[in-house]
Amino acid sequence: MRTSWHLIEQDFFFGLAAEKQAFMSKAVRRELPKNTMVFFEGDPGHSCFYLATGIIKIFKITPDGKEPIFFLRRQGEIFGLAEVIDARVRKANAQALTPAILYEIRKEDFENLLAGHYSLARRVINILGRRLRYLGEQIENLMVCDVSTRLAKLLVYLSFDHLTDESSWMQPVQIPVSLTQEQLASMTGSTQQTVSEILKKLQEEKLIAISKKRITILNPLKLLSFWLRLR
Repeated sequence: MRTSWHLIEQDFFFGLAAEKQAFMSKAVRRELPKNTMVFFEGDPGHSCFYLATGIIKIFKITPDGKEPIFFLRRQGEIFGLAEVIDARVRKANAQALTPAILYEIRKEDFENLLAGHYSLARRVINILGRRLRYLGEQIENLMVCDVSTRLAKLLVYLSFDHLTDESSWMQPVQIPVSLTQEQLASMTGSTQQTVSEILKKLQEEKLIAISKKRITILNPLKLLSFWLRLR
Protein backbone atom coordinates (compact mmCIF):
# COMPACT_ATOMS: atom_id res chain seq x y z
CA MET A 1 0.00 0.00 0.00
CA ARG A 2 3.02 2.29 -0.08
CA THR A 3 1.88 3.86 -3.34
CA SER A 4 -1.45 4.70 -1.66
CA TRP A 5 -0.23 6.88 1.19
CA HIS A 6 -2.93 9.42 0.31
CA LEU A 7 -5.69 6.91 1.16
CA ILE A 8 -4.92 7.11 4.89
CA GLU A 9 -5.15 10.87 5.31
CA GLN A 10 -6.63 11.63 8.70
CA ASP A 11 -9.11 14.34 9.58
CA PHE A 12 -7.43 17.69 9.02
CA PHE A 13 -7.88 18.61 12.69
CA PHE A 14 -6.82 15.21 14.08
CA GLY A 15 -4.92 15.92 17.30
CA LEU A 16 -5.60 19.66 17.03
CA ALA A 17 -8.67 20.13 19.23
CA ALA A 18 -7.84 23.71 20.27
CA GLU A 19 -7.06 24.72 16.69
CA LYS A 20 -10.32 23.18 15.47
CA GLN A 21 -12.28 25.11 18.09
CA ALA A 22 -10.56 28.33 17.02
CA PHE A 23 -11.32 27.58 13.36
CA MET A 24 -14.98 26.82 14.03
CA SER A 25 -15.40 30.02 16.03
CA LYS A 26 -14.47 32.02 12.93
CA ALA A 27 -16.11 29.83 10.27
CA VAL A 28 -19.62 29.95 8.82
CA ARG A 29 -21.59 26.69 8.67
CA ARG A 30 -23.15 25.86 5.30
CA GLU A 31 -25.57 23.05 4.49
CA LEU A 32 -25.50 22.09 0.83
CA PRO A 33 -28.06 19.97 -1.04
CA LYS A 34 -26.69 17.53 -3.59
CA ASN A 35 -25.30 19.20 -6.77
CA THR A 36 -24.92 22.62 -5.12
CA MET A 37 -21.95 24.58 -6.44
CA VAL A 38 -19.44 25.66 -3.79
CA PHE A 39 -17.45 27.89 -6.13
CA PHE A 40 -16.66 28.34 -9.81
CA GLU A 41 -13.41 28.53 -11.70
CA GLY A 42 -12.36 32.18 -11.82
CA ASP A 43 -14.05 33.14 -8.54
CA PRO A 44 -11.89 35.06 -6.06
CA GLY A 45 -10.17 32.77 -3.58
CA HIS A 46 -11.31 34.67 -0.50
CA SER A 47 -12.01 31.62 1.71
CA CYS A 48 -11.29 27.95 2.32
CA PHE A 49 -13.53 25.15 3.54
CA TYR A 50 -13.57 22.31 6.06
CA LEU A 51 -15.87 19.46 5.00
CA ALA A 52 -17.78 18.03 7.97
CA THR A 53 -19.94 15.59 6.00
CA GLY A 54 -20.45 14.66 2.36
CA ILE A 55 -18.32 14.53 -0.78
CA ILE A 56 -17.22 17.48 -2.91
CA LYS A 57 -15.87 17.08 -6.43
CA ILE A 58 -13.19 19.42 -7.78
CA PHE A 59 -13.38 19.61 -11.55
CA LYS A 60 -12.98 21.68 -14.69
CA ILE A 61 -15.22 22.12 -17.72
CA THR A 62 -13.47 21.66 -21.06
CA PRO A 63 -14.40 23.59 -24.22
CA ASP A 64 -16.24 20.52 -25.53
CA GLY A 65 -18.34 20.27 -22.37
CA LYS A 66 -16.53 17.42 -20.60
CA GLU A 67 -15.97 17.60 -16.85
CA PRO A 68 -12.66 16.00 -15.83
CA ILE A 69 -12.59 15.46 -12.05
CA PHE A 70 -9.27 16.16 -10.31
CA PHE A 71 -10.16 15.44 -6.69
CA LEU A 72 -12.96 14.15 -4.49
CA ARG A 73 -12.86 15.90 -1.13
CA ARG A 74 -14.33 13.81 1.65
CA GLN A 75 -15.39 14.17 5.28
CA GLY A 76 -12.67 15.70 7.42
CA GLU A 77 -10.75 17.27 4.54
CA ILE A 78 -10.06 20.94 3.95
CA PHE A 79 -10.06 22.43 0.47
CA GLY A 80 -9.60 25.76 -1.29
CA LEU A 81 -6.25 26.15 0.47
CA ALA A 82 -4.01 26.94 -2.48
CA GLU A 83 -6.00 29.98 -3.58
CA VAL A 84 -6.17 31.35 -0.03
CA ILE A 85 -2.41 30.92 0.47
CA ASP A 86 -1.52 32.38 -2.94
CA ALA A 87 -4.31 35.00 -3.04
CA ARG A 88 -5.36 33.82 -6.50
CA VAL A 89 -8.63 33.06 -8.26
CA ARG A 90 -10.10 29.57 -8.21
CA LYS A 91 -8.44 27.24 -10.71
CA ALA A 92 -11.35 24.79 -10.81
CA ASN A 93 -14.99 24.30 -9.83
CA ALA A 94 -16.28 22.67 -6.64
CA GLN A 95 -19.67 20.96 -6.38
CA ALA A 96 -21.41 18.77 -3.80
CA LEU A 97 -21.74 15.21 -5.09
CA THR A 98 -23.84 14.36 -2.04
CA PRO A 99 -25.64 16.46 0.57
CA ALA A 100 -22.84 18.12 2.52
CA ILE A 101 -22.09 20.27 5.54
CA LEU A 102 -19.02 22.46 5.37
CA TYR A 103 -17.49 25.32 7.29
CA GLU A 104 -16.20 28.34 5.36
CA ILE A 105 -13.57 30.65 6.80
CA ARG A 106 -12.40 33.94 5.31
CA LYS A 107 -8.83 34.36 4.12
CA GLU A 108 -8.03 37.02 6.75
CA ASP A 109 -9.34 34.92 9.64
CA PHE A 110 -7.54 31.83 8.40
CA GLU A 111 -4.25 33.69 8.05
CA ASN A 112 -4.60 34.99 11.61
CA LEU A 113 -5.16 31.42 12.83
CA LEU A 114 -2.04 30.23 11.02
CA ALA A 115 -0.01 33.07 12.52
CA GLY A 116 -1.16 32.18 16.03
CA HIS A 117 -1.03 28.38 15.78
CA TYR A 118 2.25 26.91 14.54
CA SER A 119 0.86 23.36 14.59
CA LEU A 120 -1.99 24.40 12.29
CA ALA A 121 0.39 26.13 9.88
CA ARG A 122 2.56 23.02 9.81
CA ARG A 123 -0.49 20.86 9.08
CA VAL A 124 -1.39 23.09 6.11
CA ILE A 125 2.14 22.80 4.72
CA ASN A 126 2.01 19.01 5.07
CA ILE A 127 -1.39 18.80 3.37
CA LEU A 128 -0.29 20.94 0.42
CA GLY A 129 2.85 18.86 0.07
CA ARG A 130 0.90 15.60 0.10
CA ARG A 131 -1.49 16.88 -2.54
CA LEU A 132 1.37 17.96 -4.77
CA ARG A 133 2.86 14.47 -4.50
CA TYR A 134 -0.57 13.00 -5.16
CA LEU A 135 -0.80 14.95 -8.41
CA GLY A 136 2.65 13.65 -9.31
CA GLU A 137 1.47 10.10 -8.65
CA GLN A 138 -1.61 10.67 -10.80
CA ILE A 139 0.57 11.86 -13.67
CA GLU A 140 2.79 8.80 -13.20
CA ASN A 141 -0.27 6.56 -13.22
CA LEU A 142 -1.38 8.00 -16.54
CA MET A 143 2.06 7.34 -17.96
CA VAL A 144 2.87 3.87 -16.64
CA CYS A 145 -0.37 2.22 -15.42
CA ASP A 146 -3.08 0.79 -17.61
CA VAL A 147 -6.71 1.78 -17.23
CA SER A 148 -7.64 -1.38 -15.32
CA THR A 149 -5.08 -0.55 -12.65
CA ARG A 150 -6.19 3.08 -12.41
CA LEU A 151 -9.87 2.12 -12.16
CA ALA A 152 -9.31 -0.58 -9.52
CA LYS A 153 -7.23 1.88 -7.51
CA LEU A 154 -9.93 4.54 -7.79
CA LEU A 155 -12.64 2.16 -6.55
CA VAL A 156 -10.54 1.29 -3.49
CA TYR A 157 -9.95 4.99 -2.87
CA LEU A 158 -13.65 5.83 -3.07
CA SER A 159 -14.58 3.18 -0.52
CA PHE A 160 -11.64 3.66 1.82
CA ASP A 161 -13.61 5.53 4.52
CA HIS A 162 -15.64 2.36 5.13
CA LEU A 163 -12.62 0.05 5.38
CA THR A 164 -12.08 0.67 9.06
CA ASP A 165 -10.66 -2.67 10.22
CA GLU A 166 -9.28 -5.96 8.94
CA SER A 167 -12.65 -7.68 8.69
CA SER A 168 -14.18 -4.83 6.65
CA TRP A 169 -11.66 -5.53 3.87
CA MET A 170 -13.35 -8.90 3.30
CA GLN A 171 -16.97 -7.69 3.44
CA PRO A 172 -19.06 -6.08 0.66
CA VAL A 173 -18.93 -2.29 0.72
CA GLN A 174 -20.96 0.06 -1.44
CA ILE A 175 -19.16 3.06 -2.83
CA PRO A 176 -20.90 5.98 -1.09
CA VAL A 177 -21.31 8.12 -4.19
CA SER A 178 -22.93 7.44 -7.54
CA LEU A 179 -20.60 8.19 -10.44
CA THR A 180 -21.40 7.77 -14.11
CA GLN A 181 -19.10 5.84 -16.40
CA GLU A 182 -18.20 9.16 -18.02
CA GLN A 183 -17.11 10.55 -14.64
CA LEU A 184 -15.08 7.42 -13.88
CA ALA A 185 -13.47 7.77 -17.29
CA SER A 186 -12.53 11.40 -16.63
CA MET A 187 -10.97 10.45 -13.29
CA THR A 188 -8.87 7.70 -14.86
CA GLY A 189 -7.88 9.42 -18.10
CA SER A 190 -9.86 6.94 -20.18
CA THR A 191 -13.03 6.64 -22.25
CA GLN A 192 -16.54 5.60 -21.30
CA GLN A 193 -16.31 2.52 -23.51
CA THR A 194 -13.08 1.31 -21.90
CA VAL A 195 -14.45 1.88 -18.39
CA SER A 196 -17.61 -0.03 -19.32
CA GLU A 197 -15.55 -3.00 -20.53
CA ILE A 198 -13.40 -3.04 -17.38
CA LEU A 199 -16.42 -2.81 -15.07
CA LYS A 200 -17.95 -5.75 -16.94
CA LYS A 201 -14.73 -7.72 -16.43
CA LEU A 202 -14.67 -6.91 -12.72
CA GLN A 203 -18.27 -8.12 -12.44
CA GLU A 204 -17.45 -11.34 -14.26
CA GLU A 205 -14.60 -11.96 -11.82
CA LYS A 206 -17.06 -11.30 -8.97
CA LEU A 207 -15.01 -8.41 -7.63
CA ILE A 208 -17.84 -5.87 -7.91
CA ALA A 209 -21.60 -5.74 -8.38
CA ILE A 210 -23.51 -2.89 -10.03
CA SER A 211 -27.16 -2.14 -9.28
CA LYS A 212 -29.04 1.06 -10.11
CA LYS A 213 -25.77 2.80 -11.03
CA ARG A 214 -24.25 2.05 -7.60
CA ILE A 215 -21.07 -0.02 -7.35
CA THR A 216 -20.51 -2.48 -4.53
CA ILE A 217 -17.06 -3.93 -3.98
CA LEU A 218 -17.78 -7.52 -3.02
CA ASN A 219 -14.39 -8.13 -1.42
CA PRO A 220 -12.12 -5.07 -1.15
CA LEU A 221 -9.08 -7.23 -0.30
CA LYS A 222 -9.49 -9.24 -3.51
CA LEU A 223 -9.95 -6.03 -5.51
CA LEU A 224 -6.77 -4.67 -3.93
CA SER A 225 -4.97 -7.88 -4.85
CA PHE A 226 -6.31 -7.52 -8.40
CA TRP A 227 -4.92 -3.98 -8.55
CA LEU A 228 -1.51 -5.04 -7.20
CA ARG A 229 -1.40 -7.98 -9.62
CA LEU A 230 -1.86 -5.57 -12.50
CA ARG A 231 0.99 -3.31 -11.44
